[in-house]
Amino acid sequence: MAQPKEIQFLDFEAPIEDVIRRLRDMESLEGSDDKTLPVKDLEDEINSLHLKEKTITRRIYRNLTPWQKVKVARHPQRPHATQYIEELIDDYLSLAGDRLFGEDGAMLGGVGRFMGQSVAVLGIEKGVDTHSRVKANFGMPKPEGYRKAKRIMDLAQRFNLPLITFVDTPGAFPGIEAEARGQSEAIASCIAKLLDIDVPVISVITGEGGSGGALAIAVADKVMMLEHSVYSVISPEGCASILWRDSSYAEQAADALKLTQENLFKLGVVDEVIKEPVGGAHRDYELVMKRVKSAISKGLKEIHTAGSNRKSRRDKFIKMTGS
Repeated sequence: MAQPKEIQFLDFEAPIEDVIRRLRDMESLEGSDDKTLPVKDLEDEINSLHLKEKTITRRIYRNLTPWQKVKVARHPQRPHATQYIEELIDDYLSLAGDRLFGEDGAMLGGVGRFMGQSVAVLGIEKGVDTHSRVKANFGMPKPEGYRKAKRIMDLAQRFNLPLITFVDTPGAFPGIEAEARGQSEAIASCIAKLLDIDVPVISVITGEGGSGGALAIAVADKVMMLEHSVYSVISPEGCASILWRDSSYAEQAADALKLTQENLFKLGVVDEVIKEPVGGAHRDYELVMKRVKSAISKGLKEIHTAGSNRKSRRDKFIKMTGS
């Protein structure tokens, strides 16, 4: 699993970027003939900058606003479904197509083994470069993607396989062709199926969890989210366009939507928050994979111990609606 060599900095990370730039300048002097600074002073300066970088990063990430968290959740170098499946699922066998229309590159699905246990897997993929993003439709599944997801859910039920899902989507594709092929029905069918299958279901919000497009594979016994991911009924831009008729009010909308882990955990929308490496999941793939693996393993054990079934899952989500 390749870690990005060069981290892309967000606008609010300018102080971190400045320190790292100075640090690289100092490190380049170590192997040069320039002896402007004595070796010991140079080493002290480098150590001081390393410490300063960590301190500034901790301070910034400890006080992120909801809109800044949205930006972190959308960071292009954040690990996506493909990376989670490659790292956490052994002997993964990808299954393609909905057997009605075609394949959807945004919705990954298949079977494999998680820590030796056979499981079914779903994941919404955003892509990591221009080619893969276009193929994955920027993480916005179409009806055939959700029908494929429903097919995997049926497979999990048939063979009594726990279902693990990785969610990262701004929402389902809103294009007219998707509506013509039954987008809303496909999403509703997935939600209904998750309320009906009698196997353990764990969902992890790894980046964005947008609207019904995310909920379609996140009606689970255990809903987990990474510390800097977001989960909401609509994107901040979409909300701003409706309330203010101006998407530039997205920052205010993000504050109002209560889409961060602090509010969602308090409201009972998510069951567990997985702590990210300092500076976000994109800064340490190995550590975030280790923590996600541990959380899923713990969640499966808790579901098994509690004897969770479709009735308890239904009761959990019905309770959220206040019915």
